[in-house]
Amino acid sequence: MNRSILAAIVLVVMAGVQFVLADAAKAPAGEKDIDQIAVDAYIYTYPLVVMDVTRRSMSLPITVAGIGPVNSFNHLREFPKAQFKSVVRPNFDTLYSSAWLDLAKEPVIVTIPDTADRYYLLQMLDMWTDVFAAPGKRTIGTKGATIGIVPLGWSGTLPSGIEKVEAPTPNAWIIGRTQTNGEDDFSAVHKIQDGYTVTPLSRWSVTGESRKENGQPSENNEVEPTGKPEAMTAEEYFTYAANLLRANPPHASDSAILVRLERIGLSPDIDFDFVKLDPAIKQALENAPASGLKLIQEKEPAVSRIVNGWRLNNETMGVYGNDYLKRAIIAKTALGANIPEDAVYPMAFVDGDGAPLNGENRYVQHFEKDGLPPVEAFWSITLYKEDGFPADNKANRFAIGDRDALKFNPDGSLDIYIQHESPGEEKQSNWLPAPDNSFNLTMRLYWPKKAVLDGVWAPPPVKRVE
Repeated sequence: MNRSILAAIVLVVMAGVQFVLADAAKAPAGEKDIDQIAVDAYIYTYPLVVMDVTRRSMSLPITVAGIGPVNSFNHLREFPKAQFKSVVRPNFDTLYSSAWLDLAKEPVIVTIPDTADRYYLLQMLDMWTDVFAAPGKRTIGTKGATIGIVPLGWSGTLPSGIEKVEAPTPNAWIIGRTQTNGEDDFSAVHKIQDGYTVTPLSRWSVTGESRKENGQPSENNEVEPTGKPEAMTAEEYFTYAANLLRANPPHASDSAILVRLERIGLSPDIDFDFVKLDPAIKQALENAPASGLKLIQEKEPAVSRIVNGWRLNNETMGVYGNDYLKRAIIAKTALGANIPEDAVYPMAFVDGDGAPLNGENRYVQHFEKDGLPPVEAFWSITLYKEDGFPADNKANRFAIGDRDALKFNPDGSLDIYIQHESPGEEKQSNWLPAPDNSFNLTMRLYWPKKAVLDGVWAPPPVKRVE
């Protein structure tokens, strides 16, 4: 069934029960119920608020790489340096391209160049952090494409030959990743990045070519954030969230929680006024941020299953359905997560025996010949300091993977040496340098095979050696 029809049905159902709930915000059924609904409201809206704060912080005149106007791609042109502090767990496998889309006035046309069989992915997220499209080598190949991103319910006509993709919310985020095989490969990747374009439909020429015009700063200034969600007061947060809820259609499956939220005055269909709320509701909302953040923090380890010391998360990622807590956890810890079909990111904070990883020790990760990461694209292991940033080292190596000149054992198996000092000239090619204190690892599996998605394959343990 068409998403817009489903949304219409939800609105009809909501209208049918609205007369029953009209006075609910003034007459809460019970303090415990209201307290729980307030926490649920915080968890439910947290990803939406995080996304909009991120959008506004990035939709500015270009001042640094990766930040710039809406409806325009902005690119990171090199791998992060050791001193990089902008984003935790930076990637050393691809160069990023980012575009925030504003579809309030009209659709936009996204062009993708021929990447000559090179892996790429243009992940598209709605404002609820769900992936609604993922054009890339896995889904549409590498010969290039032209895609029209249209707002929900748009009934116009796109030029011939342009595929239509409907965005669930008026704003959307494209996170582009283009495979990069080391620093010597930067110039080739830059040419591909320059081929990614965003063009408003009204500026699309009759010949089907995008006009090279700069994007514009967003004109949607109805709601101004006061900073990160954690820094907002309850009144600021829920007022902000309520306005976003009205501007960004909830998913059709959210009808049940919307009925609950209406009991505390939060609804896409009514104005929210924190000051006029019943005192019991107001107090519940005052308490909700601390309780919600505590719940996110406490449940974060439980969203992944652990195998061989590795945290594996290959289910309900990128599209969360009604798992609102997991969606909030990922928004806080891994905003912009891919769907598993595109990438899976096992993480290790401990060795195979459960002891925290520390550069005072030496480790080996051994892959049997038939146990190498099963991927269609490529894989890597990146090492980070305890704070999630790169660990400076003499080799200037922050990640290692199948595109490196690895040395395999005579039987076809592979050993990766993870330690502070070099393991010696014979093993240097397989060395992942570590700091002399705590560290952690992230494995990246791009376009993983079925064995990964089904949970049949897991990374081998990182074993401490004497």
